[in-house]
Amino acid sequence: TPPTTSSGYPFQEVETRWQQYWEEQQTFKTPVRDHSKGKKYVLDMFPYPSGAGLHVGHPEGYTASDIMARYYRMCGYDVLHPMGWDSFGLPAE
Repeated sequence: TPPTTSSGYPFQEVETRWQQYWEEQQTFKTPVRDHSKGKKYVLDMFPYPSGAGLHVGHPEGYTASDIMARYYRMCGYDVLHPMGWDSFGLPAE
């Protein structure tokens, strides 16, 4: 019997099963880049702790950048859409 937690959830069994599935299906495989495509860079601000707990920004900011990244991909661009980190202080709320 695989080990479980006090809740009875068999982590080892479930994790092994899904990791094997993801590997077989190449669920998280990054596609090979096509260097002939034009490049676009769409940066999002990383959510970070503020004085009142976790500050996740305003949804419209994330929504707009996500829409732009998806739009550029559909137009055939090679898009890099990372989460950025504001290391200069807290947001102006």
